[in-house]
Amino acid sequence: MEPSALLTKALHVIKPFYKTSETTLYNGSCLEVMKMFPDDYVDMIFADPPYNLSNNGITCHAGKMVSVNKGNWDKSQGFAKDLEFHKKWIFECRRILKPSGTIWISGTNHSIYQCGFLLQEMNFHVLNDISWFKPNAAPNLACTTFAHSHETLLWAKKDKKAKHIFNYDRMKNGDFAEDKIKAPNKQMRSVWSIPTPAPDEKIFGKHPTQKPLALLTRIVLASTNDGSLILDPFNGGGTTGVAAKIIGNRKYIGIDTEKSYIATTIKRLENILTHE
Repeated sequence: MEPSALLTKALHVIKPFYKTSETTLYNGSCLEVMKMFPDDYVDMIFADPPYNLSNNGITCHAGKMVSVNKGNWDKSQGFAKDLEFHKKWIFECRRILKPSGTIWISGTNHSIYQCGFLLQEMNFHVLNDISWFKPNAAPNLACTTFAHSHETLLWAKKDKKAKHIFNYDRMKNGDFAEDKIKAPNKQMRSVWSIPTPAPDEKIFGKHPTQKPLALLTRIVLASTNDGSLILDPFNGGGTTGVAAKIIGNRKYIGIDTEKSYIATTIKRLENILTHE
């Protein structure tokens, strides 16, 4: 049976909220949706799970003091329950990844170490830990620690012995390769300086932890090929799907519990269509 037929058969309980020939979006829990997917199905996963930072604190946004609370989905349930949640979704990701598939996980010190521990516990092979440096990061209003100006991206593959996708030449010599003019043959390093999302990336709505399109474009180009199937179990503002759509010749599945974020994703995707 073809993979598409398997998917149609498996997902008889949860219907897509939005579907085209290239994109499928689900409004629901990633734990429930991913259980419906067949084994060894997707080529690449990008996951930006909740950082569990909605603790009634404050932060700085656009030069103003604002609450860190983002929603119930971002509230910590305590160390043990947070760890158990990460374990459940990473387990499902491992099951549905192809043997040669890779997973990217983004996080801060509040979540990334739990995820990294679980990747190793489940026998993923960690390929890189990328430091995404934010040159325009917000200042630390409390002035009790260094200003938080980076996030960590873990990149791992399911099977250490399998050949994974890495478009090395494109990362080394592509249009966005770092220091291309100064050093055209320089390998791309594991520290990426990319600003947070520009205003024009939020015109259809915004997600409080939205990732910049430049970041996801680099990730998708680095670790997928034409025909690859990409999954984002925490779709958010849909940047992974937008990157896949702009690059082209990829299929995308996004899952989110919040309808408003799915709606924002649809607007962003349909805006691309109107300009093609």
